[in-house]
Amino acid sequence: MPTREPIETTNLASLDPLPWSRPRDLLDGGALDAARSAFLGTVRPDGRPHSAGVGAAWHDGDAYFQTGPKTQKARNVAANPACTISASLPGLDLVIEGDAERVTDTATLEAIAAIYREGGWPVEVEGDAFTAPYTAPSGGPPPWHLFRVTVRAVYGVASAEPHGATRWRF
Repeated sequence: MPTREPIETTNLASLDPLPWSRPRDLLDGGALDAARSAFLGTVRPDGRPHSAGVGAAWHDGDAYFQTGPKTQKARNVAANPACTISASLPGLDLVIEGDAERVTDTATLEAIAAIYREGGWPVEVEGDAFTAPYTAPSGGPPPWHLFRVTVRAVYGVASAEPHGATRWRF
């Protein structure tokens, strides 16, 4: 949903709230896809938090990550889909909050695989998952499942002018 707009904006600092266009333009421009580090936050079945580095992507208003089906991340979102993806983008630190669900439709798999290939990972779609000659060790062995994080809220803290901290709800 590229034209999705927040239904609520909350200023979290004593400065002016940041406009949604600032993170939206970064995300639509590929900043999440190119982020040096992105971290997925999930909740274990016993309630303890879990965080892991992931290859994240942004496409049509939603965030994506991939992992092996037996990893802790995959088991966590199967039990509780609530999660976050955090990344430091140029001039803006973001936390994307939402619910993860596995993606199996070929069109979306191909679109996200193209984003990952642009970033240098030679991933291919095979059936309803990804394969490649390698991935990060924390992803487990292939095949890797793709997950869409349907965005519920985004938190932004500006690390460059104009400064501010804002929450956008969707």
